[in-house]
Amino acid sequence: MKIGTVKEIKDFEYRVGMTPDNAKQYIDSGHSVYVQAGAGEGSGFCDDEYKKAGVTVTDNAAKIWETCDMIIKVKEPLPPEYKMIREGQILYTYLHLASSLSLTETLLKAKCIGVAYETVVVGMTTPLLKPMSIIAGRLSVLEGAKYLEKPMGGKGVLLSGVPGTARAHVVILGGGVVGSSACDTAVGMGARVTVIDIDQRKLEILDDKYYNRITTLMCSPENIELSLPSADLVIGAILIPGAGAEKLIKRQHLQKMQKGSVIVDVAVDQGGCAETTRITYHNDPVYEVDGILHYCVGNMPGAVPATSTRALTNATIKYGLMIANEGINEAQKKHAALASGVNLWRGMCTHEAVAKSLGLAYTPLSVAAEAN
Repeated sequence: MKIGTVKEIKDFEYRVGMTPDNAKQYIDSGHSVYVQAGAGEGSGFCDDEYKKAGVTVTDNAAKIWETCDMIIKVKEPLPPEYKMIREGQILYTYLHLASSLSLTETLLKAKCIGVAYETVVVGMTTPLLKPMSIIAGRLSVLEGAKYLEKPMGGKGVLLSGVPGTARAHVVILGGGVVGSSACDTAVGMGARVTVIDIDQRKLEILDDKYYNRITTLMCSPENIELSLPSADLVIGAILIPGAGAEKLIKRQHLQKMQKGSVIVDVAVDQGGCAETTRITYHNDPVYEVDGILHYCVGNMPGAVPATSTRALTNATIKYGLMIANEGINEAQKKHAALASGVNLWRGMCTHEAVAKSLGLAYTPLSVAAEAN
């Protein structure tokens, strides 16, 4: 198989879909690898490292799209890339289709095969999302703490407080990987923490871990409404694989929050869990609504690419090799986890949650793959 990686063109995205070590694994398995010049520089990988691994390095991104059977990326394709996507081409990347009908329709029209990192499921876990979720969870508290500072537009609160003053209150919506990672960081920084989730077991695990040093609440409109007025920092950490995030924070909730408080919506890739969420970028990450700062960067781990690229590609290489070595048709039949990642198949939407979120027709993957 011919496998390619192009430089990410999303604003302030420094990660790369394939490291030189990944490339060597594909090449050692008998495949050809093509990488756009400069694609790895933001993550600390120079072109010479790829060349030493046996990669063909070229300046021409269009040529890579034209040549390769599988394109490995980090983020979803953007409009300048749409025209280069070919029928039957495998797109292996984060897609987050539930938040973009236009992207989904474009990929359906192109009749490519879309394998989304975020919907590969093993048991109750999402192994290709987990490393970025850990990073985003930790960053959410660090960024939230920064924007709580008065010069940054916040209310001027230190998470840990000091002797004789109150600690800041961090409310985390979601107790999964993002939420638990945010909880670890917030507790470590000395904040008072409340975690809200619909899963009693997740709350029990967090409660046991911290020996009642945090507050855990079942997710309900009442508990959210009671918690937000005292929150200095709110972390949105809701995830349903493939589906859009539920809007738990309503516009009217902001009226009851303290001015200068901060919302960090990590769920922004899936549409966000606040009604007032809109995607932002690292160069201009915050905006204000009703006196509340919103931090809604859609690629938070892109700020620490030396760490996040390695963490991501350590996870994705396993399934990439399955696709390359066995072919996508056979691989999806043999590996249920990989099959769960196939969102699109030659013009058909094969992920039920994505189809439901966007109001599209759903075709089971087994039916779609048999059809063509």
